[in-house]
Amino acid sequence: MPIDPYILLLLGTVGLAALFPARGTAADVASGASTAAIACLFFLYGARLSTREALDGLRHWRLHGAVLVCTFVIFPLLGLGAGGLVPVLLTQPLYQGLLFLTLVPSTIQSSIAFTSIARGNVPAAICAGSFSSLAGIVLTPLLAAMLLGGSGGGFSAHSLVTIVFQLLVPFLAGQALRPWIGGFVARHRKVLGLVDRGSILLVVYAAFSEGMVRGIWHQVSPVRLGALLVVEAVLLGVMLGLTWYGAKALRFGRGDRIAIQFAGSKKSLAAGLPMASVLFGAHASLAVLPLMLFHQMQLMVCAVIAKRRAHEVRDQETTPPPPPPPAAPRTPAVTATRPR
Repeated sequence: MPIDPYILLLLGTVGLAALFPARGTAADVASGASTAAIACLFFLYGARLSTREALDGLRHWRLHGAVLVCTFVIFPLLGLGAGGLVPVLLTQPLYQGLLFLTLVPSTIQSSIAFTSIARGNVPAAICAGSFSSLAGIVLTPLLAAMLLGGSGGGFSAHSLVTIVFQLLVPFLAGQALRPWIGGFVARHRKVLGLVDRGSILLVVYAAFSEGMVRGIWHQVSPVRLGALLVVEAVLLGVMLGLTWYGAKALRFGRGDRIAIQFAGSKKSLAAGLPMASVLFGAHASLAVLPLMLFHQMQLMVCAVIAKRRAHEVRDQETTPPPPPPPAAPRTPAVTATRPR
């Protein structure tokens, strides 16, 4: 059961913000750097994502439609249903973070990786993750406006305008410049990947620093944190079951069912953290906590499931076919004699 090293870096960044939060001028510098990092992050997303490949996958529209429904319909409905757990299990700020988690688009990299390990339909997973990322740039802020606008979580119409200029505009600029810079981005994928992760760490530090200065973290107790983990475990289990057996009910093949399960049950940490920073402002530290926990949980559980699916295929390939049934004994033919 793998522990994502990047989660350890994120936790280390949270610890750094708790011990040495940015204050005064340092806080202004961190906030400005975080804003620039988010814009750079989504510009690179746009330059990296191949719209043509995603549109080529429209031929498999039933599969992509199933993933989109899971990501942006079923997940949010379950998130709304979790509102009944307030205040018995969850505080209102933690619930807002949980609800935001259900609005985030699916992942691309981990969905592809787990689908490949499980010997599923990898091209379908690539297209499904791309569709979800493209749709999430628009749908996640709109859903947040509808479901979180009146909850007091720091979201406002100004946040919606900000996310358009800080996320959508850089993303579209990256898409527009992709014919000229796409090759450069592909050749320097590893270096730019470090830029991506470094940008997210900077966003996390700025968000958690502001939360520490404002005393927001005093609202979270170990009991509430444990309850959040239980709720997220149930949420992940329900979505893994719905995507697997729901795809079977829709008569998808095994390879497509694997792609639907891994693409339809995940949430993107890379897309969710910057969005939360823009949408929630000072409350972003609590808003991203459920997403960080869910991200690690989905990696651990899906790694086990992917290996199990691969073993099932391997067992089928190595199991010899059953021997043919024994042939029925042949009855000797009787030669009729013609009377003389």
